Amino acid sequence: MVDSLPGAGPNNAITDIAGVTVGHQRRLDERWATGSTAVLTPAGAAGAVDVRGAGPGTRETDVLAPENLVRRVHGIVLGGGSAYGLSAADGVMRWLAERGHGVSVGPTPHEVVPVVPAAVLFDLPMSDWGRRPDATFGYAACEARTAGHPGSGNVGAGTGAVAGAIKGGLGTASSVLADGTRVGALMAVNPSGTVIDPESGLPWALDSGLEGEFDLPRPSPETVGSAARRTARPDRAGNEITPLNTTIGVVATDADFGKSECRRIAVAAHDGLARAIRPAHGMTDGDTVFALATGERATPSAGEPPWLAALDEVCTAAARVTARAIVHAVLAAESVGAVPCYTRLYHPERE
Repeated sequence: MVDSLPGAGPNNAITDIAGVTVGHQRRLDERWATGSTAVLTPAGAAGAVDVRGAGPGTRETDVLAPENLVRRVHGIVLGGGSAYGLSAADGVMRWLAERGHGVSVGPTPHEVVPVVPAAVLFDLPMSDWGRRPDATFGYAACEARTAGHPGSGNVGAGTGAVAGAIKGGLGTASSVLADGTRVGALMAVNPSGTVIDPESGLPWALDSGLEGEFDLPRPSPETVGSAARRTARPDRAGNEITPLNTTIGVVATDADFGKSECRRIAVAAHDGLARAIRPAHGMTDGDTVFALATGERATPSAGEPPWLAALDEVCTAAARVTARAIVHAVLAAESVGAVPCYTRLYHPERE
């Protein structure tokens, strides 16, 4: 992370959005490489989702449709473990319910149902079979929540992530617009496509960074050539595996938008995903992006020209912070077993 980065919030993270905290839980040892991430908005936030990959693993996404009843989201779970890992949301629901956060369904404060959509990525080959996140991961992630920088690389949902043929991870970034509105992204990067340009050895979306954000020299031609020959997707032991993948994430803003506007923000965020990962949205990907609006900052009245301009600016920022978050995820990742990280392959002198 770059301290005091011009154009970004103080943490350059999704936690720069008022009302948003993030916590992680992971297991990373000889038999485990997986984890869960909880993005918490206990006071409630407008939410939406856009699914572009052909192999998604999701939970509670239908409630986010603009025409459906629920108006506020209390948390989002991103996790490993494929469909098994969706159970981490049970732990997040329990943590929120114990504190009275959720949709009121009865006369007493504890009678609530937290709304906690979730999405998972495929990282099963990175752990021994049967070792995947469960409800205890989600609860522990909530206990570890922070309003500061939540960390990048091999944390939470990024613990067992693999990006093409190199180690993926979790990354985050934020942006402060001219009117003070904030936009942030948190991405768990585990795609079938590549995140690195094979010609330059640099991340595809490096040019999305703010001035001074990515201090990354161009690797030597010899290093690039050697690294580019790695095309097979490896498991932890180095065996080539079927590329079941998925990049998942959350984009958040403090603007006072509703579910329909959040939907447009989620759509725009996929533009940033496609800039940073090539190809994106494949048949073995389950690419899913949630969008949240905490409403801490007033916006122009809906339907008026200033509202249109404000929404367009947030959407533009959403695409860029998503791309930046993906770059941070890859640069912060560390090698796990036989899966090499970007630094080991392209900048071994820095490892």
